[in-house]
Amino acid sequence: MASIWLIPFFPLLSATLLLLSMGRMPRTLAAAMGAGSVGLAALCVAVTARSVTGAGEAQELTLWTWMAVGDFAPRIAFYVDGLTLVMMSVITGVGFLIHLYSIEFMWEDESLCRYFAYMNLFVASMLLLVMADNLLLLYLGWEGVGLCSYLLVGFWYRDPANGRAARKAFVVTRVGDAAMALGLLLLFTELGTLDIQPMMAAAREQWPAGTSLPLLATALLLGGAVGKSAQLPLHTWLPDAMAGPTPVSALIHAATMVTAGVYLIARTWGLFLLAPATLEAVAWVGLLTLLLAAFTALVQTDIKRILAYSTISQIGYMFLALGVSAFASGIFHLMTHAFFKALLFLAAGAVIHCLHHEHDIFRMGGLRTRLPLVFWSFVIGAAALAALPLTSGFYSKDAILLAAWEMPGVGPWLWAGGLLGALLTGIYSFRLVFVVFFGEAHTEPDRRPGLKIALPLVVLCVLSVVGGWFALPLDGVFPARGHGGVPHAIEYISIAIPLLGLFIAWLLFLGRRVDPARLVASPAGRSLRNFWFRGWRIDDLYDALLVRPFCALAHWWRNEPVDAFYNGLVGLSRWGHRGLAALQTGELRWYATGTAFGLLLLLAVMLRNAP
Repeated sequence: MASIWLIPFFPLLSATLLLLSMGRMPRTLAAAMGAGSVGLAALCVAVTARSVTGAGEAQELTLWTWMAVGDFAPRIAFYVDGLTLVMMSVITGVGFLIHLYSIEFMWEDESLCRYFAYMNLFVASMLLLVMADNLLLLYLGWEGVGLCSYLLVGFWYRDPANGRAARKAFVVTRVGDAAMALGLLLLFTELGTLDIQPMMAAAREQWPAGTSLPLLATALLLGGAVGKSAQLPLHTWLPDAMAGPTPVSALIHAATMVTAGVYLIARTWGLFLLAPATLEAVAWVGLLTLLLAAFTALVQTDIKRILAYSTISQIGYMFLALGVSAFASGIFHLMTHAFFKALLFLAAGAVIHCLHHEHDIFRMGGLRTRLPLVFWSFVIGAAALAALPLTSGFYSKDAILLAAWEMPGVGPWLWAGGLLGALLTGIYSFRLVFVVFFGEAHTEPDRRPGLKIALPLVVLCVLSVVGGWFALPLDGVFPARGHGGVPHAIEYISIAIPLLGLFIAWLLFLGRRVDPARLVASPAGRSLRNFWFRGWRIDDLYDALLVRPFCALAHWWRNEPVDAFYNGLVGLSRWGHRGLAALQTGELRWYATGTAFGLLLLLAVMLRNAP
């Protein structure tokens, strides 16, 4: 257990050495160091899991006291329980497969050293986040993840669009981070500690359930979670984050950044149980997000943006699970989602890699026989995403839907909304498969995936099928939930709806029994499609309400008001100087005439004012 510090240390050390090399490290060594360090971290996680599960209780390790200011003495300390083990396993296991894939995918890139340095720093920051014993150390990893996302999304920075996407991701997530920082200040002020376990114990003793303090504290934490996990209303950064390399997208979506918000709520579950209103808000945020993103994914044409909106939707399911207090089900879906979403992104990357970097699904087609391994990877990943029976996604999503049904009061509404989301997921998942891999070929592949791409795909295919059979070590981490009787009809409907989505996708895109073009031929149909395609125009709304007014104000305030006042005086003085200069002709008769005219004018004024 004393070696637990090695888990984040290996990726951090690798990132440091790669950055210090200034790109001069041999490519083979850089790739080996980048992937090998994450592999070593995964081995350390396996050893730690054996130790923790054998002990049967959480383990703590304090390295040193970070600072000591009065009663405030945060520690560099790690806390490992079942939840931490699940998160570390996902981060390092899936992260290693993505790093291995990256060796072949990014081999021709001139900045290979920088790429692996950023990727390893990303993994190290995420590990620090999930292993932290206190919220301050967690927040350090939280901000590290945000920094690395900025660096990786804008990795190909020579393209201005990539820079804009990176800045957007950084700025939008900072909104949530600011709310979270305020939440940490409130928690420390009221409870006197940021150590997670003592803090939750103190909250249960000092705060009655449903009062204003836990409501405010959890609402602020929810703001941070919404930003990092790309949920309404701070979800708009994630589709644009597809500007980065495809393995980066896989890492962000499957194993790191977007799961951070889910982990934060799950780790601080004791606080959220004291604020039932916030907990219900978590459920509704998840439901609205999953529906909005699912409708948007239906009409996208970029293969990576479809997967990006599917991630937003699936994270919505996790929020729905957390909101109905099914914390274990939410973490279960987090794990299965990591498997099939990494599989889908890496398979999409293989398609892009082999098709001259083409992203438009309607310029693909016919790849079923040309890229058979990628095809079967997509089929398995789409089946798990759609929660078809016997896939990993089926077990986790079904658990969420049944937990939503059991929630008193609004449970049936949440279940119905989640069911609609499952129907839409089945449609857009297999729309992607049918359009890309069936029909007429529009672009011929110029290469075939190598071993370093094929091996992660095969492993993730297996995990996407059998991942639902894993028994997670979450007993004792979360409070036990009572289970009411769920009618068998509800279970059968939950199973049947994804199959219905598959059938509808077949009717529209493969069987051609219904022509999709005719569905949008009307003006109303075209308007609705464009509305969904633009993400319900939420970006346009933010642009009108926030971005353009801010830019206009910034332009107006470029100079300080005092400077503007003095600049005005200078301009007035110059205008007066130019006017007076025009009178200096150098001719005596004009001076004499002007003098005489002035005297006459003065005399007229004096006579007019005389009594």
